[in-house]
Order: sequence, then C-alpha cells, then structure tokens
Amino acid sequence: MNKIKKHITTSLAVVFLAGSLSLAGCGGIGDEEMAQLNALRSEVSALGTEVNTLKSEKTKLEREVAEMEAKLAQCAKDKEATTKNLQKLGL
Repeated sequence: MNKIKKHITTSLAVVFLAGSLSLAGCGGIGDEEMAQLNALRSEVSALGTEVNTLKSEKTKLEREVAEMEAKLAQCAKDKEATTKNLQKLGL
C-alpha cells in the first residue's frame, strides 16, 4: 500500500511539474508584445500630456471669455448711464 501511495505521489508531482513548466513557457510575454506594450504606454503618456495641455488652454480661454463678458456688461452699464444723462439734457 505504501508503495502505491509513493508511486501515485511521485506521478502527481511529475505531472504537476510538467504542467507548470508548460504553462510558464506559454504564458510569457514575447519581445513583440513587450514592444507593443511600451508603444501603448508612450501613446497613453503623450495623450495624457495633450489632455493636460488642452485643459490648461480651455481654462485660459474661459478666463478670457469671462473678462470680455465683464467688459461688455460694463459697456452696457456705461451706455445706459450715458443714455439717461442725454435724456436729462434733452438731447
């Protein structure tokens, strides 16, 4: 009985070792896949930089629009005040 247990244990160990070696050989990353991965990483980095640049530009443009809207509102107030003053003068 002990001989059979040892034989089964040894057989299972050999099968497990062979299976793990075959899986390790198939599961590795090749040079081509690594190059593709590196290319994708650099592309993601470049796109992230572009996104940050565009966000910065958007913020700048929004600030400029707000300044122009404030000037426009001030011009409207000045026009209204001038119109009222001209009416008071009868012109």
